[in-house]
Amino acid sequence: MLDTEKSTASAWFRQLRDEIVVTFEALEDSHDKGPFSDARPGKFEVKETTRQSEDGSDAGGGLMSVMRGGRVFEKVGVNISTVYGTLGARAQQAMATRKGIPGMTDDPRFWASGISLVAHMQNPHVPAVHMNTRMFWTPHAWWFGGGSDLNPCIEYEADTAHFHGTQKAHLDPHGPGHYPRLKEWADEYFYIPHRKRARGVGGIFMDDYCTGDWATDFALTQDIGRAFLPAFVPLVEKRRVQGFSDDDKNTQLVHRGLYAEYNLVYDRGTKFGLETGHDPDAVLMSLPPLAKWV
Repeated sequence: MLDTEKSTASAWFRQLRDEIVVTFEALEDSHDKGPFSDARPGKFEVKETTRQSEDGSDAGGGLMSVMRGGRVFEKVGVNISTVYGTLGARAQQAMATRKGIPGMTDDPRFWASGISLVAHMQNPHVPAVHMNTRMFWTPHAWWFGGGSDLNPCIEYEADTAHFHGTQKAHLDPHGPGHYPRLKEWADEYFYIPHRKRARGVGGIFMDDYCTGDWATDFALTQDIGRAFLPAFVPLVEKRRVQGFSDDDKNTQLVHRGLYAEYNLVYDRGTKFGLETGHDPDAVLMSLPPLAKWV
C-alpha cells in the first residue's frame, strides 16, 4: 500500500510549499527600489480546500495560497493537495500518460499528492514561472511527475541559461542522462500545437516516472523541487528593478494569453483536477489576472 511512502511524500510537498511561501513574501518585503516599490508588499491569502466523493464522504483536500496585487508578484498561487477516492472513466482518461492500467476498471481507487505553483509577475522583464511535483498511487501502479519551466515574455539568454543550468546541477547527481531527457520532455510537453510554438523557454518535466525503486524516484522528485528557488529567485532579484514601457506591458499581456490557452486546452493537471472534483478555484489558479488577445 506504500502508506509510509505516501505520508513521506505528502509531508515533503508541504515542506517545499512552506519554504516557497516564505521566500516569495521576503521578495515582496525586500523590493525597495524600481517599479512598484512604493506599493504595499503582498501577502499570501491561505484557504483550506476540500473534496468530497459522490456519496459525500471525505476525499481529501489541501491548501490554496494565493498572493494578488503584490509589488513583485501580480498573482502567484502555491497549492498543495492530497486527494483520494475512485477514478471514473473520464478521470482515468485525464490522468497523465498512463491509461488502461490492468485492474483499474475493477479497482479504481487512487491517491495523489503534490504541489503546484504558477507566478505571474508585475514587471514584464521578470519571467512568469510554473513548477509542480507530485506522486500518484493506485493499487496497480504508482509513479511521480512534475518539473518547472520558465515563461518570459521578454527573453534574456542569460536568464534562460541560469534557469537551465541550475536544474541541470540538481539533476546530474542522479545520473548524467536525466537533465537532457527531462529537458526534451519539457520541450515536448509545453509545446502549443495550434500556435506551432513553445509556451516559454522550457525547463524540465517528467510524467509517469517509475523505475520500481520508490526511494530513488522520490529523491529525484525532491531535487526537481529543490532546484526551483535557486533557479528562479535570482532572476526576480535581477529584473524586478528594471523600468518598462507600455509596449513591454502589452507584450506581457499577449504572452499571458498564450499561457492561458495552453493551460485550458492541453494541461493534464488542469483536466485531471476538474475531472476529479477538486476545488475549481485551486485548479484554475494558474490563469493570469489579466491577459490579452490581438
